[in-house]
Amino acid sequence: MDLVPALDEPLKKVLGPPTAKVMAEHLGLHTVGDLLHHYPRRYEERGQLTHLADLPMDEHVTVVAMVADARLHSFASAKAPRGKGQRLEVTITDGSGRLQLVFFGNGVHKPHKELLPGTRAMFAGKVSVFNRRLQLAHPAYELLRDDSEEAVESWAGALIPLYPATAKLESWKIGKAIQTVLPSAQEAVDPLPESLREGRGLVPLPEALLKIHRPHTKADIEDARARLKWDEAFVLQVALARRRHADAQLPAVARRPAPDGLLTAFDARLPFTLTEGQQQVSREIFADLATEHPMHRLLQGEVGSGKTMVALRAMLAVVDAGGQAAMLAPTEVLAQQHHRSIVEMMGELAEGGMLGGAEHATKVVLLTGSMGAAARRQALLDLVTGEAGIVIGTHALIEDKVQFHDLGLVVVDEQHRFGVEQRDALRGKGKQPPHLLVMTATPIPRTVAMTVFGDLETSVLDQLPAGRSPIASHVVPVADKPHFLARAWQRVREEVENGHQAYVVCPRIGDEEDDPKKGKAKSPEDEAEKRPPLAVLDVAEQLAKGPLQGLSVEVLHGRMHPDDKDAVMRRFAAGDTDVLVATTVIEVGVNVPNATAMVIMDADRFGVSQLHQLRGRVGRGSAPGLCLLVTEMPEASPARQRLGAVASTLDGFELSRIDLEQRREGDVLGQAQSGARTSLRMLAVIEDEEIIAQARQEAAALVERDPELIGLPGLRTALDALLDEEREQYLEKG
Repeated sequence: MDLVPALDEPLKKVLGPPTAKVMAEHLGLHTVGDLLHHYPRRYEERGQLTHLADLPMDEHVTVVAMVADARLHSFASAKAPRGKGQRLEVTITDGSGRLQLVFFGNGVHKPHKELLPGTRAMFAGKVSVFNRRLQLAHPAYELLRDDSEEAVESWAGALIPLYPATAKLESWKIGKAIQTVLPSAQEAVDPLPESLREGRGLVPLPEALLKIHRPHTKADIEDARARLKWDEAFVLQVALARRRHADAQLPAVARRPAPDGLLTAFDARLPFTLTEGQQQVSREIFADLATEHPMHRLLQGEVGSGKTMVALRAMLAVVDAGGQAAMLAPTEVLAQQHHRSIVEMMGELAEGGMLGGAEHATKVVLLTGSMGAAARRQALLDLVTGEAGIVIGTHALIEDKVQFHDLGLVVVDEQHRFGVEQRDALRGKGKQPPHLLVMTATPIPRTVAMTVFGDLETSVLDQLPAGRSPIASHVVPVADKPHFLARAWQRVREEVENGHQAYVVCPRIGDEEDDPKKGKAKSPEDEAEKRPPLAVLDVAEQLAKGPLQGLSVEVLHGRMHPDDKDAVMRRFAAGDTDVLVATTVIEVGVNVPNATAMVIMDADRFGVSQLHQLRGRVGRGSAPGLCLLVTEMPEASPARQRLGAVASTLDGFELSRIDLEQRREGDVLGQAQSGARTSLRMLAVIEDEEIIAQARQEAAALVERDPELIGLPGLRTALDALLDEEREQYLEKG
């Protein structure tokens, strides 16, 4: 029997089943190697105490501090009516601030004996607020006895590593488990080619693992971080470079538009000229379509920069060349909207095979899950015969029944909402791999594009078409200034009186029978701190009876029947409805130029990119847009800073940087969709732009020389670990 390599040894054999089970369930750590790559979040110095002044609410923290005083109180309660209830309050300090710890009931005896004034310890628990003061209730703690040999040894001298921890497993227990497996680090196989490692002056991997977990100096930490960041960036870029290399070997049909065909006829009927950016991006796309390898291009454009126009021209070019084009939209509302606007833009060119259709016309069909049987049969027939050159649809396009005559181009709208399997299934419907154009209105900073979409060529549309109006955005802080909300509704009325329309967006629908969070019991503090998010159905009713009485108010949300949704959108687009109260179903692609105002309720419950997307629904005509971000969050909170950032700039790229800095990256290989933990533990996509760019160059050169990585067994092992099956498929399918 082969010996299991030291780093592949299951944790349950080394640490025992109970600890291993908690590590697997709560931290996703299964092997010795996983645990060695669970890096400290930060380090505490013995001589310095942490900043109690900036503890985050509702988070699990580990602090190193000194006991200032401890008092035992008796009180009466339901369980101890005779005043026999006991509460121990301990105040700890670190020079920057003070923090209260509380212990109740039988849990007071041990801390009462041990936490004497002057004692230093590490404390771990969840930060909550009681009587407007921060506190940790029943924290776990570990005394730091500087005199005991064992403590000094186990906390590695001067620098104490603090690990990302959970309620079930404190930082110091993780630290002790790591001490147990640290000798195995010597057997870590180095993924970096030696020439690259030496050329860049990076320490070997076993040394980096030792230094990250048991640093003696700050320089040790820097050396280790520099090395581990390179590993992450390089292995990931090699994976992407191999994909690009493999894609370049695939065959595809070159699609060149006919000189006087459908595209020429379409351009001739456009009532405006394309922006410089649209023309440039179209040239890039047409050059790709003319090659015999599949195009893989990402088109990112600000909300309203005219991506749909660019995509439509690419689809027309493919139809001109005898192929078919499919556009995949994430929701039915959006698929219907795209279908309507494309048919409008094309006019008689979309009436192929019909009386009155133009000479070069083709058929544009819609295919969604909720269509009637007859319409669906006809659409499927048009696709298989080739009668329909363009099809727009939702996931329904991917079903086995759907067959194409000759699928040449797939356009995916709003990439981040599509699972990879779905894109893959659609690509599999071509006789040869079709060309692929992925569109997103979420601006992506360059480094993220290099990592997340590193296998796609990128085009950017950053000019807005002429005639678009600027959008003014303001934060409405209801808690500090309640009268601001009344003024917000007044502004909505003013817009309606001027002949315009408005959106009101809420985080929730309000018929929560199938709300998954409902069953969870909450503590009374949670209930007080966090009311449920505002709901569309409640807010619409309150507005119609109150501040917006007399206006026509309608609702739109994801659980409505598709026909009802479509009817509501048609009435709103036609101007029959003054105010549309909706969930984020309107976030993408909804285009009503007459809508000029948007009020986003509980705006702090949305992400930065989402707010930017939502805001892009107003100011789409010639009248200026107004977006009001309503929040109850206090002025100093991170949520308010986030909203302030959104209000202060319309530059999506700037906002996406802010968003990323606040959220961290999620798993760049798309595992964010399946809830797995991030593959980037050390690399920060925003800060480490330079490393990523250099790693990309090195990876491309390496794969060019040796696509199979024959000479680099260590790198192959690291790739296998990164691309465990799920990710391997993800990369295959991209």
